[in-house]
Amino acid sequence: MKQGFALSIIYGGLTVLALLGWFAWRGPAENFNVVEAAPRGVTQGSLRILDQTGELRSECPLKQTAVKAEISGSLARVNVTQEFQNPGVDKIEAVYVFPLPQNAAVDEMTMTVGDRVVKGRIKRREEARAIYETARRAGQVAGLLDQERPNIFTQSVANIAPGAVVKIAISYVEILKYEEGTYSFVFPMVVGPRYIPGAPVGRQSAGFAPDTSQVPDGSRITPQVAAPGMRAGHDISIQVTLDAGVPIDSLACGSHPVLTHRPAANQAVVELRGETTIPNKDFVLKFDVAGKKISDAILTHRGAQGGFFSMILQPPDRVTAADVAPKELVFVLDTSGSMEGFPIEKAKETMKLALDALHPEDTFNLITFAGDTHVLFPQPLPATRENLRRAQLFLASRAGSGGTEMMTAIRAALAPSDKQDHVRIVCFMTDGYIGNDMEVIGEVQKHPNARVFSFGIGSSVNRFLLDKMAEAGRGEVEYVSLNDDGSAAARRFHERVRNPLLTDIEIDWNGLPVADVYPQRIPDLFSAKPLVLTGRYTAGARGTVRLKGRLAGREFTREIPVELPDAQPAHDVLATLWARTRIDELMSRDYQGLQNGNPQPEIRDAITQLGLEYRLMTQFTSFVAVEEATITTGGEPRRVEVPVEMPEGVSREGVFGERDKERKSAQFSAPHRRSVSGGVLSGSSVAIGSGRGDGPMDSASVIPSATPMAPPPPKPIPVTKTESADKLAASPKMAPDIAALAERVRTGAAPAPAEAAFVRAGKAELQLRLADKSPATLAKLKALGFEILLDPKSSRFLIGRLPIEKLAALAALDAVQYIAAQR
Repeated sequence: MKQGFALSIIYGGLTVLALLGWFAWRGPAENFNVVEAAPRGVTQGSLRILDQTGELRSECPLKQTAVKAEISGSLARVNVTQEFQNPGVDKIEAVYVFPLPQNAAVDEMTMTVGDRVVKGRIKRREEARAIYETARRAGQVAGLLDQERPNIFTQSVANIAPGAVVKIAISYVEILKYEEGTYSFVFPMVVGPRYIPGAPVGRQSAGFAPDTSQVPDGSRITPQVAAPGMRAGHDISIQVTLDAGVPIDSLACGSHPVLTHRPAANQAVVELRGETTIPNKDFVLKFDVAGKKISDAILTHRGAQGGFFSMILQPPDRVTAADVAPKELVFVLDTSGSMEGFPIEKAKETMKLALDALHPEDTFNLITFAGDTHVLFPQPLPATRENLRRAQLFLASRAGSGGTEMMTAIRAALAPSDKQDHVRIVCFMTDGYIGNDMEVIGEVQKHPNARVFSFGIGSSVNRFLLDKMAEAGRGEVEYVSLNDDGSAAARRFHERVRNPLLTDIEIDWNGLPVADVYPQRIPDLFSAKPLVLTGRYTAGARGTVRLKGRLAGREFTREIPVELPDAQPAHDVLATLWARTRIDELMSRDYQGLQNGNPQPEIRDAITQLGLEYRLMTQFTSFVAVEEATITTGGEPRRVEVPVEMPEGVSREGVFGERDKERKSAQFSAPHRRSVSGGVLSGSSVAIGSGRGDGPMDSASVIPSATPMAPPPPKPIPVTKTESADKLAASPKMAPDIAALAERVRTGAAPAPAEAAFVRAGKAELQLRLADKSPATLAKLKALGFEILLDPKSSRFLIGRLPIEKLAALAALDAVQYIAAQR
């Protein structure tokens, strides 16, 4: 456990202690490795790596994931260690895309090579990538951790020697959710298959989908899925150590079989039963504590970075309103391919029960969406017996198929509220498997007259999307797994929308020296969960805070005494949690820009600075670790993409349609693209079984058959100097988007939409990592036309601009180690 993470917080007498951990990986692609399902005789369906001649190279390198969580009260520190092993004869680069909780504050990464432990350094994302690429080419063992989304990460580990083991450990801290007397600890195990809308624009990584005009990082968030009937080859263990501070009334894990040890009334140790558990669904542990009610509390820290506080305010008791106004409710159901089978039936069950609970004076409508959108009524109609019967018939006719074009449904459900003087309540039921999640959240923000309640249906849903939709829509989120009671979720929804707990909430700080308090817009309370405020304070003070709101239509006020100490060295985790909350708030200001890879510069800079100052993972800061004592030999490592499991309950055919059958007989001698029909990938082109691809980087192809006798691909046709000499020379030193730009210039292809973020007037704005900054090197750069904009004297980096036709020549300079875009 790290120093300074012991913190006490009164939760009705609870002592709250926080600890943290998890990890991840990512890197550039090679063009020849293929992941194939092993023969049926192979233990646990392990996967094997073939080269383009069909020769067996090795088994997949990710061997085991060990998760250890320590929970005290509402805070958890989670440490995740993943073990990579190279059983082959060539050194490799392992790349793994994995999830973490969407609100996790990832603040540590270490890499262990043999008996040597290397602590990861937090750097700007481009700088971390340049350091990693330099080490990879030099033969050094290196690890790089990138964040693609708040809940999707990529870990890359370069130069794992034959027979060697490399361990990556990541640590994070998070606040557990508390509602109706129950705490929930959730650990996600798999990234579900995202639908990627938009026109293909290239490929940065080896995902099953390309980058598109709407999702420019689509290939980075769609990891290849293990073959039908096969396992991804790695095991997972989970151990949760719990100290609630007060007696634990109940403890249950509905997602997995577990072993439980209770050393004391307030303590428990919970372990996943059997390390051969398939990592294909969220681990969900819930526990109730004595009293089932928290008390107002404030936790403080004041040190070198200033003063920080976390304030927990208990909700009032629910009071039933005497006069409940009629509601306009719109139910939106995801009927895409990933919902086929159990998920859509669970969603329909829950929605049917919610419809049954409507009052006759309520109006309602029903919308379904997949590749297209269907609306039951032209406008909401009264909840009469006949209209409800028509709705139930419409609902019964829905089945899961096609892509997840959510944006049209969002607008159909929310836009009618823009000119109305009453509240439209919209209930979305979906697994959230989309790549344009930030665009969707941004769209919800545009419709303040609607309330959005999101239901996550499934075992491994996109909690980032669903949480933020409800937050932006000032509603609530509910998660319904495939074995949960749909009627209970429907009853909770009905109670919440008809009788909110506390609305129009305000905090009167009464002159206390507080600043940067989040959330800035305090949400209404629909359920018995605490209101948590996180902020900074500039000086020691004492006073009384007033919580104001409306309870069942009447004014509500409560006074809470607060002390902000001049000095408080303990609880330094509060600074980390405040910074993580601040990052969330900054993201909410420009979801569209973040989605397009072109956020407002001031927001990008502010998030980057928070990541660097507080040592946090963000979309613009990454952890990098390099083991410098040992240099491996043998040239460039082979890239091995670690496949992931298909989430439990998700239909492979619903997601991929006929794609698996097509790929089984696909030839690898020539690149081609094919449009997929019948699955989640409809409307988007994907690379099918190609040994070479159209983008600057190509993907490893997953052969989805367990049959070992698939015909081996022919040897690749050599690329001659006249065909693509510039591309081959430039790519090893270039970030994927720069390599794509250099190839576009060479071939005269049309500009990619993402280039607008760093190409202006025919010049690319770049970051360079140099071997040296000698006068001779600077003279060569100047001769090429490189214009220096920023020259940090303490590093070997330069920021500047260069005519795009000079990129290949820039990469040819010996002193240039890596080139990345400056956005």
